[in-house]
Formats: sequence, C-alpha cells, structure tokens
Amino acid sequence: MAWSIADVARMSGVTSRTLRHYDEIGLLPPAWTGSNGHRMYERDDLLRLQQILLMRELGLGLKEIRAVLDSQVDRVAVLREHHERLLAERERLGTLARTVARTITELEEDAPMAQINRPENLFEGFEPDPEMEAEVQERWPAAYEQSRQATAGMTPADMEHWQREVTAQMIRLAEFMTAGTPVDDPAVQAEIDAHYRNVSRFWTPNAEAYKGLALMYVEDPRFRRNYERIAAGLAEYQRDAMAVYADTRLS
Repeated sequence: MAWSIADVARMSGVTSRTLRHYDEIGLLPPAWTGSNGHRMYERDDLLRLQQILLMRELGLGLKEIRAVLDSQVDRVAVLREHHERLLAERERLGTLARTVARTITELEEDAPMAQINRPENLFEGFEPDPEMEAEVQERWPAAYEQSRQATAGMTPADMEHWQREVTAQMIRLAEFMTAGTPVDDPAVQAEIDAHYRNVSRFWTPNAEAYKGLALMYVEDPRFRRNYERIAAGLAEYQRDAMAVYADTRLS
C-alpha cells in the first residue's frame, strides 16, 4: 500500500513542504514518484519518518538524524533506545511539572518561609551544570568576583528567598507570554525591572551587557533549556523584553 504526500502530512502532522524538503536533502525520499509528479510513500518510509520525528524531539539536527538512519543496522534496537530515552525524559518532565506546581501553590498561599519545602526543591528536575561556574569565571572575571562577594554575604534565608523569586519570575513571564502580552507592556517591563535589580545584586550590567545576557538566555543551550522547560518560547520572550528595557532604561 502507498500513501500520497498529502496523506502522510495528514497522518503525521508534518507539512507537505517539510516532506518535500526531507526528499530534497535525501533524508526521506519517497518510495516512488508517479507520472503526475506526486510523491508516494510506503510502510518503510512511514517508519523512517517516525524515527526522524523521534530524534527531532530528542534535539538532534537533520544532519545527525540522517547519519544515524543511514548507519543503523537494527531498526528495532534503535527504536528501543529511543523508547528508553523518551521514558527517561517523561520522568524528568513529570518531576519538573511537580516542581512548578508546588511553587505555584506556595506562592498563592504565601506560606511562611518555615513552612515552605526545602529551597532546593524549587529546582528539582533542572539539570545542574558543574562547568558553568568555571566558564563564567574565565569569561567574565570581574563580574564573577562581584557575584562571588555578593553571594558570600547572603544568609540561608536570603538564598531561599532569591531561589523562590527566580522560579516565580519565570512563571509570571510565561503567563504574560501565554496571554499574548507585548514585551513593551508596562506590566512586563515591571517584571524585567525586578529581574534587572535581581541581577544587579550580583553584577551591574549596562545596556549592552544586559542585552548580551538576554541573548545568552536564547543562544546558550544550558540557559535556554531551563526557560523552555517552563514554557516553549519563553527564552525569546524574555530576550525581547530585556532588549526593550535596555533601550529605554539603561541607554
């Protein structure tokens, strides 16, 4: 049995344009092309598309996906590996969802600090990056030293409050983004002002440096990953809001 490109697009949710692009780059050629020029796909092609979509969900680029598909010998073994990674990701996302839900509840109830879950629970599900501190120290030594001195003076209660506010601020910005609030809206800019003042506790950036920080949230996968776990597109939304703030308040 064979399916047209329109059939495959309907079944998979992948646009016909994308399927034609996959054909053009050799990632997913159709089984055959009719005399009318219509691409036709068979069962093996659908299985290959499934694997493409799985690996795309796992963050692989098209070149890497093609290399994996072209080199694989045991398709079932590859699918088992994908399945294991998806189960692990599901568990991690479940943990993250519980973390955010718990924080929302605590913020809505405005619970006293003594009744709040351990502050490290705010970040349960986020992947730690042991290399980040060393990289910051190497790239921005002055800012690193200023930040180090600031954190050295923080009490455990100060740190708990800061950790709660970081999580809460990300959630509030995500709510604005989901509601379609423009980044130059006064309410959004008030959140960015709070973000800037929070950053300035550790390091005081000028307009250019603050824009650079905003760009890093998007371009550095370690930062972007944490924003995207709250809401897809949140890193870009905060970047744009920070750029407005830098132009209007710091320039």
